[in-house]
Amino acid sequence: MLSVLLLCIAALTAFQLGRAGEDPVPEAVSTSQQHFAEDGAIALRASLDASITDLSRTAAMFNAGDPVSADTVLDKLSSIYQKWRGTAVIEIKSGRLEAQRGENLPLTAVDRTKLGDEDGLSPRMVRLEHGGTRLLTFAVLSWPDRPQQLLIASSSLKFPGVSLGDDRAIAVVDSSGQVLSSDGLPSPGRGASAKAKADAARTGKDLAAFAETAAGKARQHPLKSKAPGSGGFPGVSGSLLGDAHETERPVAGYAALTGPVPGEGTESTGLGLTVVSLVDVPENGSAALDSFFWISAAGALLLIGALAVALLIGTVQRPLLQLFLESRRLSRGDLTRPVTQPKYGEASRVGAVLERLRRQLLSEPAQDQGLPETRRGRRGRIGMRALVAVCGVLLLVWSAPLVLLLNRAGDSVAVPKSIVHDQRERTDTLADRVRRALNEGHADLTLVASLLDGRTTPAAMTESLEQTRRQHPHYTSIYVLGADGTIVAESGSEPRHPRGKGPSAEPVVLLGEGGNEPVIVEYAKASGLKGAAVVGELRIGYLNALLKRPGLGQIRVVDEKHRVIGANSGYLAFEKLPGKIDALVTKANQKASGKNSKDSKDSKDGGEDADNSRPSARVIRSGGVTIAAAAAFDGGGAAGPLRWTVVSWQPAKGLAIPAYDAQNRTVLAGLLGLTAATACLGWLHIIVVRPLRELAQRAEALADGDRRTVMYPRHHDEVGAVTRSLEVIRQQLHEQRKRDVGGSAGRSGSSTPVGRT
Repeated sequence: MLSVLLLCIAALTAFQLGRAGEDPVPEAVSTSQQHFAEDGAIALRASLDASITDLSRTAAMFNAGDPVSADTVLDKLSSIYQKWRGTAVIEIKSGRLEAQRGENLPLTAVDRTKLGDEDGLSPRMVRLEHGGTRLLTFAVLSWPDRPQQLLIASSSLKFPGVSLGDDRAIAVVDSSGQVLSSDGLPSPGRGASAKAKADAARTGKDLAAFAETAAGKARQHPLKSKAPGSGGFPGVSGSLLGDAHETERPVAGYAALTGPVPGEGTESTGLGLTVVSLVDVPENGSAALDSFFWISAAGALLLIGALAVALLIGTVQRPLLQLFLESRRLSRGDLTRPVTQPKYGEASRVGAVLERLRRQLLSEPAQDQGLPETRRGRRGRIGMRALVAVCGVLLLVWSAPLVLLLNRAGDSVAVPKSIVHDQRERTDTLADRVRRALNEGHADLTLVASLLDGRTTPAAMTESLEQTRRQHPHYTSIYVLGADGTIVAESGSEPRHPRGKGPSAEPVVLLGEGGNEPVIVEYAKASGLKGAAVVGELRIGYLNALLKRPGLGQIRVVDEKHRVIGANSGYLAFEKLPGKIDALVTKANQKASGKNSKDSKDSKDGGEDADNSRPSARVIRSGGVTIAAAAAFDGGGAAGPLRWTVVSWQPAKGLAIPAYDAQNRTVLAGLLGLTAATACLGWLHIIVVRPLRELAQRAEALADGDRRTVMYPRHHDEVGAVTRSLEVIRQQLHEQRKRDVGGSAGRSGSSTPVGRT
């Protein structure tokens, strides 16, 4: 079995493990593109769902109040939300246009007779005359004694806040594989070179081909689209590899729109949309290691394994077979020739005992049966345990260097630039997603505040707050705060706003310093109530849930003092960042503030700029290779003034980079060798060596005169066969002694004179 295992490990080392780094594109690069597409799908799904929910909730709030004109509805809608390209209100029965804002909507595509069906108000995509695609969202405005009206909003299928970086394209694809919208495609002007135009045409062609393939793969079940046990994105996602072009190869990632909870869809997931991202990456021209290393390692294993197996055969197997044959011969009564004895170890001791027992069966004198003590000690000095240990050391000589020394990927390992760029762009996208989530929450509160005035009773306020909190469970509490700090109405848990203090002038404020949990509080001024505001306290778990992104490692949201507010894993509230990461956050904030100062300290202690023009992503080569990126909040809205930063970092050794693949495969080969040696030699020690040592002791006791102890085998193998033969010899010696005692007694009785007392 040891021979077979070592042959298999040698073949695996030479022909399979030696292929590390031979892929045209590292697996880590392909996986990174898949994660990029997943981020785009999450952002698009969240944006579409928010648009649908906001329109429906706005209509419900207007329906709960007094009737207002269509112009008032659209003005209020456009003042609070700036997410739709166009809005309109039509009378359902007559089809008359009541009011319109923004771009003209394709109203002829709306079948008013089917609005009462089960899915009559579901969002739908409409193709415009110029080729663009719009998503139409519907809600009904209904008041007593007035004709029902249809509120329509159109939005484009553009990615909100997705940072593409350089030379990357991203597209939205429908279920048939047709590209509905795209960003990042090169568009060379009239003066562009022929090569630039050819590259642009090739990129568009590659994107169309990838879109068709991705749409087909998106139709499969999510559980069948990935390897068993793989987590992360709950929907269908993957990566695609295109044909090489010169020294580059296009790599695409795709992800279908899916709900935040596995198995539960949303309004947008029923549209059958898929996100496809495309980027050209340099090909991996050569393997990380030369194949000569792996062939040499396999040859060395064959040589060392052959030596170990030969040692086991010569010192363990053959002596055991020899003892088996000799013991069986003696047990059958063949005592004519001496026992052929092994030279070393317990087998030598058992062989010497067999020779003594042969002579005892021949009734030789006791002084002629034993061996000299010096010879017996010399033969038993080197036991089988030592021989098995020598074999283990031989195999350890091959395995230990592979596990501990060879092919170590040090701090100088080359990290593909595309991975560093993706870390930066994905972190930037995540920062924008967090900022937009805070803005959307503030807009929801603003809508509630706009409907409150002096005529609204506290009971009506409480009902409105309760309805808002049910629709937005990420708020722990929502309340109306008066100018003097009194709480007029509330819903949810106890407010944590400072008692007796009026609303803050800032729309978003961070509280809870010194406590166990940060508190993010949003203030929306109620113009109808003098100095009052609608206040919402966000669950910190909601912020942490936004940071769940596979392939980004550790993610933290820090405030202007670089204290941790939220994270995707365990953390302490308001704790500080590690030194290297903290310096990166400082650079990201300087970039967001328009400062281009350069910190010379970082360049001296292991840092490495991923891109001199964008220093928010770095490869830190101190205490291991770490890929880190930081992105400050950059944009408008309620969260715009916040000087918060999203930072992410992960060790490069966890990525499928050729150098680390080679290291991991080298360690795997060594571990396989150790496992084979431990399993086989351990089994040999338990099954053969230990029973043979016990057998030697019991056999020597038998030769020294112990005829009472029964010898029984532990296992049905060669050692057990020798034990059975010794038991037969013991019985023969016992019968021989009885005969000798009986014969002696008979001779003594016949020589006594009759009548003597």
